[in-house]
Amino acid sequence: MSLYVIDDHPLMREAVVMLMRRLRPGASIVELDRIGGVESAVKQHGAPDLICLDLKLPDTTGTSGIHELKNRFPDTPLAVLSASPAADAEEQCIDAGADIYIEKSSGAQEIGNALRALINADGGFEELSPTDNKLSKRQKQLIVMLDRGLSNREIADELGISEHTVKVHLWRLFRRLGVKSRTQTIHYARTHGMLTS
Repeated sequence: MSLYVIDDHPLMREAVVMLMRRLRPGASIVELDRIGGVESAVKQHGAPDLICLDLKLPDTTGTSGIHELKNRFPDTPLAVLSASPAADAEEQCIDAGADIYIEKSSGAQEIGNALRALINADGGFEELSPTDNKLSKRQKQLIVMLDRGLSNREIADELGISEHTVKVHLWRLFRRLGVKSRTQTIHYARTHGMLTS
């Protein structure tokens, strides 16, 4: 397993690498300080199984780094780790293709939990086709909560988990159903008889 950490701040990069080593002791962790180094890193280490990306790099503007990496590795989970508050940038990052947005101020445990959930996405990154409705109990719970109109914060409170973990669960659910939003999820669930009401 190759985990890519792309951050131009050496201290932050080291901290994330340490977290990842704890989460995946045997993984190959590739450290880069800009997007431009990805090409040669892939030749040397293989394609990434997870990308942890700093939003502001010397060779990116706005969400250009996310677009570039998602074009090259469309199925690789991508976590944006940014100093910007979620309110400022989260939506644009998710729209650009990021799977989760984590504020650098979240603290090691919160960041670690979010990355662990991405790395362990249902026991690996194998995909089920959208017609395969083998949803986990948690995913069925989520659909009901989305139908009730609950926010991520409310879902987190009700399930006793962090908001980051809720985002990862939603990301996995969207991928499992082949949808891109809450609205599409509810529509899918209704048309496939997952919601009784």
